Amino acid sequence: MNMVKKLVGGGDGYWFTRLVLQRGLALVYFTAFVAVLHQFKPLLGEHGLLPVPRFVKAVSFLESPSIFFWFPKDFAFDLLGWTGLALSLLALSGFSEKFGNWVSASTWSTLWIIYLSFVNVGQTFYGFGWESLLLEAGFLAIFLGCRKTTPPFLVILLYQWLLFRLMFGAGLIKLRGDPCWRDLTCLKYHYETQPMPNPWSWYFHWLPGSIHKFGVLFNHLAELVVPFAYLAPLPISAIAGLITLFFHGWLFASGNFAFLGSLTMVLALSTIGDSWLKRIVPIHPVALATPGRLRTVTILTLGMAVTALSFYPIMNMLSSRQAMNASFEPLHLVNTYGAFGSITRPRYEVIVEGTDEAVLTPSTRWREYQFVGKPGDVNHTPPQIAPYHLRLDWLMWFAAFSSPDEHPWFISLLGKLLENDRPVLRLLRDNPFPDRSPKYVRALLYEYQFTTPAERRKTGAVWKRNLVGLYFPEVSLDNKEFRRALEAISE
Repeated sequence: MNMVKKLVGGGDGYWFTRLVLQRGLALVYFTAFVAVLHQFKPLLGEHGLLPVPRFVKAVSFLESPSIFFWFPKDFAFDLLGWTGLALSLLALSGFSEKFGNWVSASTWSTLWIIYLSFVNVGQTFYGFGWESLLLEAGFLAIFLGCRKTTPPFLVILLYQWLLFRLMFGAGLIKLRGDPCWRDLTCLKYHYETQPMPNPWSWYFHWLPGSIHKFGVLFNHLAELVVPFAYLAPLPISAIAGLITLFFHGWLFASGNFAFLGSLTMVLALSTIGDSWLKRIVPIHPVALATPGRLRTVTILTLGMAVTALSFYPIMNMLSSRQAMNASFEPLHLVNTYGAFGSITRPRYEVIVEGTDEAVLTPSTRWREYQFVGKPGDVNHTPPQIAPYHLRLDWLMWFAAFSSPDEHPWFISLLGKLLENDRPVLRLLRDNPFPDRSPKYVRALLYEYQFTTPAERRKTGAVWKRNLVGLYFPEVSLDNKEFRRALEAISE
């Protein structure tokens, strides 16, 4: 009985920890819904690159539950996107926690259901591990309780268990993956070839080799050793959490990883109790109510469910064929995580070009489309985007590793460019055809490298590139085969 009381109502020392968890998760949700409102319709709307109406006809509700099985319409995407944004602001302000557990739970439940609905119809554009991570963390937030109740210690433990699986899974997949993680050379390539470099990636790339090797060693420490301390008593867990915060702060400074880093840093706060946090921020908790019978049963049921659903993630971590990121049920309740088991080298980029000339000749002038985050113009410094997620830019990075036939969205993208589709063009940094549609588009494959310090001082360029070859041949809307491909994607 004493154990039950401790697990359900023994979180007196985590009142402020709960508060920062809720505020941090609300901020991540806010960022995710901003991306929904800006990107979802061009990518997945009724006339998007991979239309949701077509997807829900091919997949059953039980396979991928979503509100949009009943309303696969642009007005529904807008309505729920704005609803999610409003609720995330409500949670971020703390207003949702002032009126009891039912209001708190209803707010977080609605946020989770709405975002789950977007993820489950988001196809490859929402196929990233941090989508499942946000859903799992958001689901646990339903049970954290309002500000006037004692934080359930069991839910804090479940956040620490989630953080353990995230970090330890990432460490294991590296040890089993690219040999550069074992010979300590991965960071020699990583900063240059990561999916979305930021303004400081160039500087990190040119750090001395000894610092790169130390960075890999620190990565192994942070992902393979430190996670075992998350579930330890204070102050050990707090020290482990602070190391994780520093580690992901380093990653945040050196590249754009959407909201993975910010969300992981929020989860790391679950390891730090009020006794440590009050040294930074004055804490004045209100009088806390003890949990009633219904809340006790609910929290214990949650603990048993997570324990049962953890079986497959544990088996995945123990497997020699460990999956990088995977959900074992359609609600994304307990997932497996891992990242960068292999490091790409060299870096390839797909560069999309267009021309408004009606007849193609060897002297035809082709003009490049510029994306917001991915490299294109060699003189353009990569911007700081994270925690915002540029979904199209990320998929362009993946597209460079394989044939365009494996990426139907890319074929659709070319069609939208030929139509001068305004919603899709708003996802780009620059449209070289602002007044009229191009006649032809094509894609070339380049190898990109960071310039050396001497080259950058001389030219000001961040990148240098060499043409590898043709990625996709020139096409126009008059091409019947190309039009049939577009119709197959949209129908």
